[in-house]
Amino acid sequence: MGFAFSFGSSYDFATPTKEVQWLGSVFTGIIFCVIVYRLTAILSSVLFTGYGKLSNAQKIEWNNRGFSTFHALFASFTSFYLLILSDIFSKDAQEELIVNRSSTFSNSVLGISIGYFLTDLTMILWHFPALGGMEYVLHHGLSMFSIIQALLSGQAQIYILMVLFSESTTPFVNLRWHLDIAGLKGSNLYIWNGVALFFGWLIARIILFMFFFIHMWTHFDEVKEVYPLGFYSLLAVPPVLTMMNVFWFWKIAKGLVKTISKAKHSK
Repeated sequence: MGFAFSFGSSYDFATPTKEVQWLGSVFTGIIFCVIVYRLTAILSSVLFTGYGKLSNAQKIEWNNRGFSTFHALFASFTSFYLLILSDIFSKDAQEELIVNRSSTFSNSVLGISIGYFLTDLTMILWHFPALGGMEYVLHHGLSMFSIIQALLSGQAQIYILMVLFSESTTPFVNLRWHLDIAGLKGSNLYIWNGVALFFGWLIARIILFMFFFIHMWTHFDEVKEVYPLGFYSLLAVPPVLTMMNVFWFWKIAKGLVKTISKAKHSK
């Protein structure tokens, strides 16, 4: 009972249907990743003649980025719906504190995302460092740590969904890698994708995080009602992710300037 209380009154360990739903959504996320990984390999071998010429390591990353893109689209669309289109987090929709609001759908979204991060992290560690270095391990570890807390407690889901929306930049990152591997680094599509990535990152991972901190500050009286571990995680994890986002944004900006400069000189 003490453990249940520490996670907030919204969580009830005696409710097996919730546990089944959460575990089911995590398992669903894992299954989707496996299916999309296989489908990416099949479709790529049929639609892209250069796929067969890739090395085994490149094929693994190519397919891995397939389910990464799938999750990014899923997470960004569902987060946008829950935050903007639904009334779960509307100011006057409920009397309950905004940090305590959740729904069956939001729980399912978080569970599926845990399944994705768990699958991707497993692949990263198994093939380390081919699919990403320690920065990816840190990013995925912090993401799962935060999402699991929000799922179990039912608290601070509004902030977790804001961060999940930042996954909307991932398809541009993956497309840039695919174009590079396909030998299309000098194409107009590569340049325009770089421009979209720059502005997408600026909006979803810089400006949105600024709004994130402003929202926390203006609702700090509610944020303080989050159970202790969740409260301190809200104070510690987002700043770390922000520093990583700023560092990657700097690299994206440098890459875009370099690509545009090369394109101008080649004309």
